[in-house]
Amino acid sequence: MKIELRRLNDAVHFECTSEQGLRAETDGSPDVGGQNLAPRPMQMLLMAHASCSAIDVVHLLKKMRQPLTDIRVTANGERDTNEVPAVFKKIHLHYILSGDIDPKSAEKAIKLSTEKYCSVGAMLSKTAEITWSYELVF
Repeated sequence: MKIELRRLNDAVHFECTSEQGLRAETDGSPDVGGQNLAPRPMQMLLMAHASCSAIDVVHLLKKMRQPLTDIRVTANGERDTNEVPAVFKKIHLHYILSGDIDPKSAEKAIKLSTEKYCSVGAMLSKTAEITWSYELVF
């Protein structure tokens, strides 16, 4: 896996490009010269965690033949701002699943994602306590 990063301005606004040519932008916080033109790297890490887990949940529910019609995930991360680097110490993922889904299937899919399959979560779990909750919307 390889990405390329290039600077977009004279501050800390960057564009990242994947091997497939897909792009994402990132920017720093104003205290380091950022201009809020794109998500910050730690925000992107939470986005990566939420999307990694959501991919798992969608795939698992499909295998379980559960009629998922939509999924949303909210990720809240708490960092230890007294330390450098300021890594995540707590992350909570809240899943909102739409469809006529069996609650036991939803719990099983989320548990498998958060405890076994999500690579991003596995890395983050080395420094952060990861918790989750969910709700079903019919």
